[in-house]
Amino acid sequence: MKYNFSAGPAHLAPEVIKEAANGILDINGSGLSLLEISHRSKDFMSIMDEAVALTKELLNVPDTHEVLFLTGGASTQFAMIPYNLLPEGGTAVYVNTGAWAKKAIKEAKRFGNINVVASSEDKNFNYFPKGYTIPSDASYFHITSNNTIFGTQVHDFPESPIPVVCDMSSDILSRPIDVSKFDIIYAGAQKNLGPAGTTLVIIKKDAAARSGRDIPTMLNYQTHIDKGSMFNTPPVYAIYVSMLAMRWLKKSGGVESIQKRNEEKAKMLYNEIDSNPLFTGTTAVEDRSLMNVTFLLTKPELADEFLKAATEAGISGIKGHRDVGGFRASIYNAMEVEGIEKLISVMKEFSLKTA
Repeated sequence: MKYNFSAGPAHLAPEVIKEAANGILDINGSGLSLLEISHRSKDFMSIMDEAVALTKELLNVPDTHEVLFLTGGASTQFAMIPYNLLPEGGTAVYVNTGAWAKKAIKEAKRFGNINVVASSEDKNFNYFPKGYTIPSDASYFHITSNNTIFGTQVHDFPESPIPVVCDMSSDILSRPIDVSKFDIIYAGAQKNLGPAGTTLVIIKKDAAARSGRDIPTMLNYQTHIDKGSMFNTPPVYAIYVSMLAMRWLKKSGGVESIQKRNEEKAKMLYNEIDSNPLFTGTTAVEDRSLMNVTFLLTKPELADEFLKAATEAGISGIKGHRDVGGFRASIYNAMEVEGIEKLISVMKEFSLKTA
């Protein structure tokens, strides 16, 4: 059996993959593949409606917010957000916690003044900044909730006197959140929701086109709110599989239940890292991610040998990002406890073998 610890595109529940494959062959007994039906057909409209409804149900989305399924990944959101929220000459506030936050900051600087109020770059992003002040005279505050490369996560969101925007690409639906505290939440699906190709956006209804700018049609959130994510042909298959993944999540007990499972998985793996003398974690303990566990060998010369042992045991995708090195186990919602147990057993056996 293979255990996929890839950071993204990432592991999906086997039953989701099976149903997704069936949809390619025949959607809803129509005799047609999902890949060839009209996005205006009743078969796909029901999929879109269910995807939106499940998002609202699982995250308790209030009536003040809309749920959108867009294209272009989180990277397009990096520009859409300031285009819609940042007036000419205005200022937005960002926290720099890693590669994706840096990309968001770079794009936002094209639209106005960007105040980076906190950064963890001084220690290669191995902790999450705290104790900073968010100015009350800025247009919005942007934060990245989980950092896949460096293995850090926000466990307590700061109180903000201004609208909050959050990139939740790698921990969306992994824990309960108070959606009402955010003006925009966005998440590329391919890490913790579904396959690559669609981006979930949860947006407060009055946030669209707040900047007063002349915004191109496709980059204006209001366009997609008015058309129910159907202004142009949406990413049909990616939305379908994301909907199936949310069905699976609901069947598994919902977000509260999956949070407990995620905490259990992370605790198991971090306990092994902390107790095994051959391994060491890379992040501040209080900021450790429940989604992306990053660690190093205390004998780095054994890295290739350990990776080989893991691969032979059916473990895939644990090689660390080049900016951190070592290893990274991405343990998103769909990762089974059995996968964690398998990785831990390999770590234990390898440590005994090389002692």
